[in-house]
Amino acid sequence: MEQVLAALAGVAVVAAVVWDGFETIVLPRRVSRRVRLTRVFYRTTWAPIAWVAGRFKPGRNRDRYLSYYGPLSLILLIVVWAVGLVLGFALLQWAVHSPLQTPEHLEHFGAYLYMSGVTFFTLGFGDVYPLANSGRALAVVEAGTGFGFLAVVIGYLPVLYQSFSRREVTISMLDARAGTPPTAVELLRRYSEAGRLDKLSELLQEWERWAADLLESHLSYPVLCYYRSQHDNQSWLASLTCVLDTCALVLVGVDGAHGWQARLTFAMARHAVVDISQIFDTRPVSFERERMPDEDLLGLRAFLSRAGLRLRDGADADDHLRSLRRLYEPYVNGLSCHLLIPLPPWLPEKARADNWQTSAFDRAAAAPLASSASVVAADDGHEHF
Repeated sequence: MEQVLAALAGVAVVAAVVWDGFETIVLPRRVSRRVRLTRVFYRTTWAPIAWVAGRFKPGRNRDRYLSYYGPLSLILLIVVWAVGLVLGFALLQWAVHSPLQTPEHLEHFGAYLYMSGVTFFTLGFGDVYPLANSGRALAVVEAGTGFGFLAVVIGYLPVLYQSFSRREVTISMLDARAGTPPTAVELLRRYSEAGRLDKLSELLQEWERWAADLLESHLSYPVLCYYRSQHDNQSWLASLTCVLDTCALVLVGVDGAHGWQARLTFAMARHAVVDISQIFDTRPVSFERERMPDEDLLGLRAFLSRAGLRLRDGADADDHLRSLRRLYEPYVNGLSCHLLIPLPPWLPEKARADNWQTSAFDRAAAAPLASSASVVAADDGHEHF
């Protein structure tokens, strides 16, 4: 009876690991099944990591600490898969009770586990090996499974990093267009003062494609959501929120900006936010403090007015903006709380240089490249092209 249970357990472990690896790495679509090894792994490991991160103040140190989790979790997940396969095949070898050639002539479970590990990683020590045909057949199957499984998993790692790189390139380009951290009103201001508001649709079209790529890649490889950007004041969630904010303002009515592309980009970006939030079962979360209270909305209109932009006003416009914000803000806030990624404000922080204007030596100083980059000071104290 024990051997039957061990055989069933071994088959179940091997099948679960192989299928989980296939769904996680190879299958190019979201997996809705809730009982999964990878799902349990990330829920178990992220909770203590997030708890420790909560002891840090929001900023560079916490972001640096969290930046290690994504890559390390992927490596640790591969280790868990390998250990599971070694254990599963050891249970199968023990279940068939294949006689072993061992130095001690002992056939306890530890010997089968050791032989399974040597076989899985194709070490070929030769000190422990099966004598029966059934054991030899299982050893051949395990060696082939181990070689093929690790080859497929490692071979797909460049695909993950290519997706991460594509994501970060567009995020980095937003820095000079929307400030650091990126905000919707700063994006509109810079385009307006440069006389390029007619080009805003091209930017939103690019971000529509970016959101579609984000949706496809991060649903297929949710671990990418844990990968942090190069700068602690940049992130995929903050950039996506900035674009959604921009689309919401344009849809309410900004003179000189066309709403059709904003509508398309808003739909795609909101789709990405909602579907990615479902990966982590993050329900929409209301803000403890309103992200843009009524007094800030007045300041937002004044900010845009100084840049020569007029945001449609009145009760209907305010209600329209609130309804648009309700479509995405609770979801981005839920992801922000789960992933510990801060969201950008609606109004930009005063007198803050962009990332491209600073370095590790003068990050706290004012932008030293202003003269060489033809940057001039605006009336409201911000720098612009």
